[in-house]
Amino acid sequence: MATAFDLPTLTDRAAALVEAARRAGADACDTVVSASRSTGVQVRDGVVEDTESAENAAFTLRVFVGDRTASISANQADDIAGLAERAVAMARVSPEDRFAGLAPADRLATSVADLDLFDESEPSHETMRAAALACEDAALCVKGVAKSSGASYGYGQGGSVLVTSHGFSGHYRSSRHSLSVSAVAGEGTGMQRDYDFDSKHHAEDLRSAESIGRLAGERTVEKMNPRQVPSQSVPIILAPRIARGFVGHISGGANGAMIARGTSYLKEKRGAAILPTGISLRDDPFIKRGQASRPFDGEGVAGEVYDLVADGALTQWVLDSATARELGLETNGRAGRSGSGTSPSSTNLRLSPGVRSPQQMMVACGTGFYVTELIGQGANLVTGVYSRGASGFWIENGEITFPVSEVTIAGNLIDMLARLEPASDLETGFSTECPTLLIEGMTIAGQ
Repeated sequence: MATAFDLPTLTDRAAALVEAARRAGADACDTVVSASRSTGVQVRDGVVEDTESAENAAFTLRVFVGDRTASISANQADDIAGLAERAVAMARVSPEDRFAGLAPADRLATSVADLDLFDESEPSHETMRAAALACEDAALCVKGVAKSSGASYGYGQGGSVLVTSHGFSGHYRSSRHSLSVSAVAGEGTGMQRDYDFDSKHHAEDLRSAESIGRLAGERTVEKMNPRQVPSQSVPIILAPRIARGFVGHISGGANGAMIARGTSYLKEKRGAAILPTGISLRDDPFIKRGQASRPFDGEGVAGEVYDLVADGALTQWVLDSATARELGLETNGRAGRSGSGTSPSSTNLRLSPGVRSPQQMMVACGTGFYVTELIGQGANLVTGVYSRGASGFWIENGEITFPVSEVTIAGNLIDMLARLEPASDLETGFSTECPTLLIEGMTIAGQ
């Protein structure tokens, strides 16, 4: 299948834009091109509800004149010379930023690794429709499911191009297949909803439509007739889909931009223990077919595999070149590209699993709260204060007994991380891979 965009041609055009900027007076510059094409099918109640498609190819030129910088974006049809001249003129009147600039030349990737991120086979409209319908039907076949909130299949392909004035030129492409469904049980005030989904670079790696639909239906029915529980302090156990977001609070707090501003709850923790001994959190951009894999970052740096947390201790920050300079450090190749510049962002994260199964944890807890859904944005990465609405299941005598809703779990991220224990059930295939997590001594606000 041919892509909707010609990456070599886009690379040549990006190089021409870089050269035009140099001729216009830029001391240094780079051009990034983001090209994409997507299509999707949504179904509800056994019929196609919506189809959509989109294509885009956008150029962003970033120029540096001394310590001043400016960026300008355009589509590929714009006049190259005029675009370059406008960008340089903007830079000359912009505020100075002594930390801005291209990545060090000696850190640039010298080759582009093939990470198998692109699926050559594009699904037909009929294939997407059939998968979405099968997913919805599997959910509706679960006893107790009243109706569907819809199912969808989405496919997209993207291309990333980067050319810099100090010698880097590279591009890569990726694809994405996604399948999801949401189910409803009950009615009126007793209605419950839940969902399941999967998203992969290659269609062959997607879970089956039947398994996704069935799990969405089962999750929905299990939530029927929830109760509240009294306010108390108990252990909580985070299901893997919730645990992934919690682990993200570690990489978020270690983001170099937050550290440079002094606004992170982890700002004094570099080199210190934040997790129990024996637990590590690895960041690896080079996993084949990894959900957040990339052969180079938004500045052309290949990056490196490292443990953000090693044996419980926070080892470093997540850095791009600008934040690294501001902190007196070196970039670790974690520049994400967004609009006019870069910002630090992690890639594929994996939390090391523990030795106890979730069932063994429940037995050891006796009484506790198994969390399967969180509500609101109650994690403050500046102060570390954590307060989230939650629902899930109550654990009594080491077993799940009844569904729970309308409670709040509260604590402090530093304390929560120090009491965290990962289970043995590592869930793979996500940009953040982690097992079920146990956190002792959490405050639950209920009745």
